[in-house]
Amino acid sequence: MAPGGEAGSMRPVVSFGEPEGYDERARPRPLGGRVRSRTLAVATCLVLGLGLIGGAATGSWLLGGSGDGGAEGTFVTARGLWHSVPVDRLFPRTVLGTGAGPGGADRTWTRIAVAPDSGCKDAFDPLLAKALAPVGCERLVRATYTDATQSFVTTVGLLFTKGDQAAMSSLAKRFRDDGLGERADLMPRPYPAQDTAAARFGPGQRASWTISVLDDAPVVVYAVSGWADGRTVDTPQPADQATQSGAGTAPAQAGLGNEAQGLADRIERALRKDITGPATEQPS
Repeated sequence: MAPGGEAGSMRPVVSFGEPEGYDERARPRPLGGRVRSRTLAVATCLVLGLGLIGGAATGSWLLGGSGDGGAEGTFVTARGLWHSVPVDRLFPRTVLGTGAGPGGADRTWTRIAVAPDSGCKDAFDPLLAKALAPVGCERLVRATYTDATQSFVTTVGLLFTKGDQAAMSSLAKRFRDDGLGERADLMPRPYPAQDTAAARFGPGQRASWTISVLDDAPVVVYAVSGWADGRTVDTPQPADQATQSGAGTAPAQAGLGNEAQGLADRIERALRKDITGPATEQPS
């Protein structure tokens, strides 16, 4: 109401300003500014979030953290285990084989010799060397064990290859489909060591063997067994046949198929622990 006027003589004037809000110090501020600020903040967070997600995905791919990149990273890591893992973990001094013997009997193997790591020249018979040639040879490590009675000796080997996943899968399939692991002319060679129970463990003493081509790691695991007294074997038998119920060959009756298969299995298990993470216990 104007000075001196009467009540109701004129309508009040109302001015609609921009709504107010409050800032972080509780001071009034236009609400529109707050809306604009929030919109800007949301947009900024979205951009940063997408950047972080993209960066994390890229980092995961580079480091081999998941998916195919992770499998590839694990595959590459496995190739270098021959020099990054202590020999006592690759080939423990004592290996327990619970239920690994004939009829489910327990076995205990003691390491008696470790071969120096080497290449593959002259390490295999010519035909086996030819069969393994498609994946190449990065390094070969071997050790020889004897049983608790020192009646048997078994050489177990780890061939670290140069092959990629496709090459290893192809070789594993060929060994399975063509039965290469059961051919006596493709038996691995033993590693004899002077002044040990394996001193007379030569090519003629090979009685049973097994070869496992891994398709998820660049490694071939094998084992070959025989008698410690140096006797020759006229008819060697692959371990998967010698461990069958009712097998009547000399290697089967003596349990030499179990020696080769049981020891190779446990060395492979220990290796797989190192492929997926540091081993913390002895294989059993």
